[in-house]
Amino acid sequence: MKKLLKMIALSAICSAQASELDDLINTSAVLANKIDGATQLVGAAITHSNMGYVTEDGIVDPHLISVAEVQAYNQALSNMSYYQPYGDAQTFLEDKAAEEISLMNDAVDVFTEATVKMSTVIEVADMAETASSPNEEKAVQDYVQNNVETLTIDQGDVDDFNQSLQDIETHANNAGAYLGVAQSKEATDFLNQGAEDNGTHFDVASISYSSNMQWVQVDWANNTASAVYINGNNWGIDLYVSAEDAYFAGQQSEFYEYSPSNYFGEYQ
Repeated sequence: MKKLLKMIALSAICSAQASELDDLINTSAVLANKIDGATQLVGAAITHSNMGYVTEDGIVDPHLISVAEVQAYNQALSNMSYYQPYGDAQTFLEDKAAEEISLMNDAVDVFTEATVKMSTVIEVADMAETASSPNEEKAVQDYVQNNVETLTIDQGDVDDFNQSLQDIETHANNAGAYLGVAQSKEATDFLNQGAEDNGTHFDVASISYSSNMQWVQVDWANNTASAVYINGNNWGIDLYVSAEDAYFAGQQSEFYEYSPSNYFGEYQ
C-alpha cells in the first residue's frame, strides 16, 4: 500500500510539473484575448464616436479583466520557476520503475497460478522425504498410485512457471535499478544535465538496465545516451545484493510465508 501511495504521489507531482507551462499558456491567453478584443473596441469607439455612431451598452464587459484572472496569470508566472523544460530524471526513473513493478506483479500472478497448480509436487516431496519406515513408504506408494492423475504435472503449467519466474527476475531488477539510481542526487543531476546537453526531453527518452554492463542507461532521442553504473563505480551507487541476502529476504517475505512451498517445507 505504501508503495502504491508513493507511486500515486509521484504521478501527481509529474502532472503538476507538466501543467505549469499549460497554466501559463491558458492564463496568458485569457488576458491576451481580452486585451485584443478590448483594443479592437477602443479602435471602434474612436472611429464611431467621430462618425456619429453608438454601440450597444455593455459591449466592453466581456473584455474586463477580473481579479481572479490576474491572480491566476501571476501565479502561473511564479510557478514557471519550477518548470522543467527537459523533464526530471528522478520522476522519469520512478515512473519507469512503477511500470516495471506493474509488469512484475502481472508475472507474479501467472507464477502464483502455476505454482498452485503444481503444489502437489511439494506435497509429494514432503511425504517421500519424511517417510522413515517401510509402512510409511508404502503409504507414499499407495497415495501416488491412487492419485497419479491429480499429481501429474502439466507441461503448460511448467512453461508458465519458468517464463513467469524469468519475467519476475527481469522486471524486479529493472525496477530496483531505476529506483536505486533515482535515490542518488548525483546520478539524477547527471541525467538531467544529459537531457539539457542533448536538447531533449525525458518524455521521448528510453531506459534500460544491463546486468552485463552493470549500468542503467538512458537513450536520448538524438541517438546518444547517458549511463550510470550501479556497481559502486559512480557516486558509490552499489545496488547489488548477494544470493544469500536474496534468499533471506524471500524467506522473511509475506509472499513466501503463505506459499505452498513454505507450508509443506523448503525445497531449493
